[in-house]
Amino acid sequence: MQNIEPELKNAIVKQDKKKVITPTVSRTLHTYPGILKVLCAAMDIEPGARAEKNEKLLIEAAFKINSKGRMLVPIIDDAHLLEIDCLRRIRLLFEDFPKNHNLVLIAQISLMHNLKLSVNEDIRSRITYSVNLNRLNPDDIKTFIFDQLDRVRLGHNTFSDEALDLIVRSSEGVLRKVRNLCVSALLETVRDHKQVIGLEQVNKVLMQPHWRQERDMPVH
Repeated sequence: MQNIEPELKNAIVKQDKKKVITPTVSRTLHTYPGILKVLCAAMDIEPGARAEKNEKLLIEAAFKINSKGRMLVPIIDDAHLLEIDCLRRIRLLFEDFPKNHNLVLIAQISLMHNLKLSVNEDIRSRITYSVNLNRLNPDDIKTFIFDQLDRVRLGHNTFSDEALDLIVRSSEGVLRKVRNLCVSALLETVRDHKQVIGLEQVNKVLMQPHWRQERDMPVH
């Protein structure tokens, strides 16, 4: 039970009262009992102490939701971190749900590699739709950065043109890298008592060990 409460605190439960219930599990460390707790919370169910009890409650609630013309669509983020056994138990649970319910998994490509193993064919064969999110192109990255600057009421000249181009190249089209580079560069600029983020500040970030390629790391 000690690992379940943090799951609930870090899960964002969104509800559309008209048609769709979409509980979102966004905690990095997913456990099967924790996911059941999130689903119970999304459907206003008082969870029990045992997984088997919660499974029964969820199945009953799913049919009640279905009878009202509504649909359950749980979303699990970082699903590549799920143990296959946990994913299989979720699959078995949904076998007993009404057939209009769906499960959305957001994951790194490693999940697909695991599901292509013959031992996991029972899970892969039930995938009805999948899509790869491509890396952002340079124009989209700049649009994202400018949009974020607008949100915090900073000018588009907060980054010099050279610094912006370096961030675009170094982020390799990965949105999380874009964000981390920008935030770190902002911090470096504050430390340097500068008004504009330039090449110097971005390069200071890129010199940090976690940004450098293994071949560029010093040998001790």
